[in-house]
Amino acid sequence: MEELIRYLAESLVEQPDRVRVYTKETRHETIIKLRVAQQDVGRVVGRNGRVANAMRALLEVATRNHRKPVLLEID
Repeated sequence: MEELIRYLAESLVEQPDRVRVYTKETRHETIIKLRVAQQDVGRVVGRNGRVANAMRALLEVATRNHRKPVLLEID
């Protein structure tokens, strides 16, 4: 899961070396945190959140057999 988000983010941003992806497990969900350079946040979120929503949709398909819901947070 982390690799998918890292690959997508690095493909979108101007500073791919500043992309960081962390996973946090809780009892009820898995949270994937994506951090990018401040000037690249708009590229990852997209107009009206379209890029972020597309990344979440891909993540949902990739984790369909996962027991807990997987959330994506972008910083």
